[in-house]
Amino acid sequence: MVGFPLHGLLASEANVTTGTLSALAGLRNDTRFLQITAPVQPGNSGGPLLDQSGQIVGVVVSKLNAVMFAKATGDIPQNINFAINGAVAKSFLDSQGVEYETGPSSRKVEPAEIGAAAKKFTLLVECYR
Repeated sequence: MVGFPLHGLLASEANVTTGTLSALAGLRNDTRFLQITAPVQPGNSGGPLLDQSGQIVGVVVSKLNAVMFAKATGDIPQNINFAINGAVAKSFLDSQGVEYETGPSSRKVEPAEIGAAAKKFTLLVECYR
């Protein structure tokens, strides 16, 4: 995944983080989401989730609320983060008339190469009050 975690505190350029797709559904088996192990911080939301070929397969959106979970269960969750499933993102783009290209996820590409390519199409968007 590529994003700008803790922008203003960490590096100003996009960061590339690797992880694993750990489930094809989110909380309560919600298939609109993918569960991922890559660390998610404020500033990662909206960033692309990429497969081993460098194709976008989702959009990073959130992480499990560790404090709330710990209070409820007595255990601190680790590496439970979520991305919108690529099919959901594609459906949204279609409904809004946004054009995009698709490609095959055929060959495995090194993470550094994927990150370098993704940094070219991942931009920081900030909202100010």
